[in-house]
Amino acid sequence: MPQAIGFSHSLRTNPQRTSCQRRSSAGPECLRTSGTFALSHPHHHLRGGQMSQVSTMPKPRRNVELALLLLALVVGIGANMLVGVDQEKAFDSDFWFQSSLLAIAALAFHAVLRFRAKYADPVILPIAVALNGLGLAMIHRLDPPGGDTGNNQLRWTLLAMAVSIAVVFFLKDHRILRRFTFISLAASALLLIMPLVPGIGAGEILGAQVWIKVGSMTFQPGEVAKITLAIFFAGYLSSNRDLILLAGRKIGPMQFPRFKDMGPMITAWLVSIGVLVFQRDLGSSLLFFGLFIVMIYVATSRISWVVIGVALIIGGGFVAAQVFSHVQQRIYGWLNAFSPDVYENGSRQVIEGLFGMANGGLVGTGLAQGRPDLVPFANSDMIIASLGEELGLIGLFAIVLLYLMFFTRGFRAALGTRDSFGKLLACGLSFAVALQCFVVIGGVTRLIPLTGLTTPFLAAGGSSLLANWIIVGLLLMISHAARGPVDTTPLPPAGTAAATGIDTPTEAVKQA
Repeated sequence: MPQAIGFSHSLRTNPQRTSCQRRSSAGPECLRTSGTFALSHPHHHLRGGQMSQVSTMPKPRRNVELALLLLALVVGIGANMLVGVDQEKAFDSDFWFQSSLLAIAALAFHAVLRFRAKYADPVILPIAVALNGLGLAMIHRLDPPGGDTGNNQLRWTLLAMAVSIAVVFFLKDHRILRRFTFISLAASALLLIMPLVPGIGAGEILGAQVWIKVGSMTFQPGEVAKITLAIFFAGYLSSNRDLILLAGRKIGPMQFPRFKDMGPMITAWLVSIGVLVFQRDLGSSLLFFGLFIVMIYVATSRISWVVIGVALIIGGGFVAAQVFSHVQQRIYGWLNAFSPDVYENGSRQVIEGLFGMANGGLVGTGLAQGRPDLVPFANSDMIIASLGEELGLIGLFAIVLLYLMFFTRGFRAALGTRDSFGKLLACGLSFAVALQCFVVIGGVTRLIPLTGLTTPFLAAGGSSLLANWIIVGLLLMISHAARGPVDTTPLPPAGTAAATGIDTPTEAVKQA
């Protein structure tokens, strides 16, 4: 093998190649074969003693996305058309105006992906558009005569999609966000405190103090806080993973971390308890703490963190149920929802929603043919019950499957990306959407106590819509990095952190 031997000599004389360190999981690596070295790379192979190029470039799949996007628009616009038929104003100027704006925004997003992130996942955007379109149709259907909630939701949709497009266009590399780890923590604290600041906070609304005043509107900053918290958790855990893994004491089959290393978890637990105490928002407190538990488990693969987290949740929930009256009312109303005294003072919303879904049966009453307007907050907190009544169990299962697909595509992006920060961020954002869906649907179906969270993309509410579309933009950029071609630029000198592609251990770990 004279060619291989000569190539081996060139490897020995090139200090940038002899380190045999990969730039990424799919990059070049050195294999020892019969006393010589040969370069193994997915883009090359030896043919007749010469290197030949092999075409393994990934496919963008943008045409697949376009086809799915058109189908998603048919679902959303078709649902709005059926609502208009019942109200005897189908195909009027408002219908064409609203449908055109949604289609233009979706196709503009698709065009930006073709230009800026052509390897992004082709399924995430159509799922978000389909869910958003269904939500718009149901909110329009529930609008009273002269109501403007549907048009307001459309305005928020256009703004949210524009912000998500800006994320895709200007965020060239998701790893840039890692630089803002502690800035994200400060931003999260600021966002959570704002509703409690006099003059900024909107006061207590529907038993919770989670809104701020923005002109004549209200905004829920906690929805954006789940994104900044996910960025902080991803940045912190990717930088301190070695510290958490290497230090600790083993008790039985589980290894527990040192007490001083539990600081972030204790902080997250206290933040979630603080949200529960001061803002009276049970759903957000569960979301924030659950987000951290999942991300630290993904980072360490240690069940001990889950055990500690569940213990803190149970302990904090028990104390909250004994001390705080609003938590007691939620739990008592959940357990005794069908009692006449409880029905009038808290459980009517859930019971009417259950009766509505039972009325819908398997195939539903049909869009605009049911009475979801009898349920309080039918277009926001209880929009799942409204859709369940008019689309039936089959339609509700289809919506849940769309959320499941969104969640799995986010995890697929996490599996494919080559940096630890991107993996943790994609997992955290995907799980935040999944946990929010579980908490909302579980509350509507009386599986768990009802909380104040909104159904992603479906429920009326601009802050939730904006936050979830930002999550769509971030997941698309992470999936673009995961599915795109491998960077085959020359490796940096051996011994540097960039050459290994692995986060360097912290000084605390070296000393431990």
